[in-house]
Amino acid sequence: MGMDELLQQMIDAKASDIFIIAGLPLTYEADGRQNRVGDEPLRPIDTDGLVRAIYALANRSMEPFEASHNRDDDFSFAVPGVGRFRVNVFRQRGSLAAVIRVIPFTLPQPDDFNIPPEVMRCADFQKGLVLVTGPAGAGKSTTLACIIDKLNHERSGHIITMEDPIEYVHRHDRCIVTQREIPTDVATYAEALRSAMREAPDIMLLGEMRDQETIGTAVTAAEMAQLLFSTLHTTGAANTIDRIIDAFPANQQRQIRIQLSMVLQAVVSQQLVPTVDGGLVPAFEIMVANTAIRNLIREEKTHQMDSVIAAGGAEGMRTMDQSLFDLVVAGRVASEVALQCSIHQEALAKRLEAAGL
Repeated sequence: MGMDELLQQMIDAKASDIFIIAGLPLTYEADGRQNRVGDEPLRPIDTDGLVRAIYALANRSMEPFEASHNRDDDFSFAVPGVGRFRVNVFRQRGSLAAVIRVIPFTLPQPDDFNIPPEVMRCADFQKGLVLVTGPAGAGKSTTLACIIDKLNHERSGHIITMEDPIEYVHRHDRCIVTQREIPTDVATYAEALRSAMREAPDIMLLGEMRDQETIGTAVTAAEMAQLLFSTLHTTGAANTIDRIIDAFPANQQRQIRIQLSMVLQAVVSQQLVPTVDGGLVPAFEIMVANTAIRNLIREEKTHQMDSVIAAGGAEGMRTMDQSLFDLVVAGRVASEVALQCSIHQEALAKRLEAAGL
């Protein structure tokens, strides 16, 4: 079977990730469950051949990767008529290995991924900073792709995305959509962001705010009347704001607090939670920056943010524990699983007990 046929088979199986690792049969993950293809474990010679076939299909040279023995290789490619794939190639126990993320050509639809209307309302902001946070693999890219697609269909302007690598491909609609891949099209996020500021942007998607330079440039861009979306590997709005502030030296933290309190529009935190039927469903914390939230950021009282979020239901806010409680009430998630994923376990346990769940 050729590599393109294998990838088509994985698309048909609705695989999210494919694992090519010696000592294990070819394995793919679908709905949070692993599936083995056959019983024969792959040998190092097999993984080597499969990895080389991936490079050939991607029309990419292996030489830079082979020349460096202390790094992995991360890239994406498309197979016409099949789909788009994000690949990480690495070495383990002396053999080549790869994990392939499967990205269908069709853009995700919010309803298919249980993304609530309150999250999609982030597309209604005209300017400022919107952050989507959560651990790796929590679905941040999917959520952002849905929001960008909505903007592309409802608003006119120039959307610039900066990603490492590009996952979802957006076609020009009411907006012009420019997509730049790090490091193929531009060396770094900071460089891409500085360049984007000279390209008449209306909406920007910055794949990740990795360091002080990128964060500082992103906040400045959001101050200049653009709408900017980005991600962080944090859980919860309070932790996200603290992480941004802590990226700066002490003598600059007061200034960044003031800037952030003015430009931040929303923080959406998400995680994937196992369902009772063996699948996965996202749970969301949604924080909208109202006057109370902005004051807490300025006054270094982020620890009080949870209570403001809990009381902000009328403004579309919800805590992670509220989201988990709703999933239990709906019969989608077991109580014990919700408690494992909760932020304040004792409080959620009492609430579930009071509800007889």
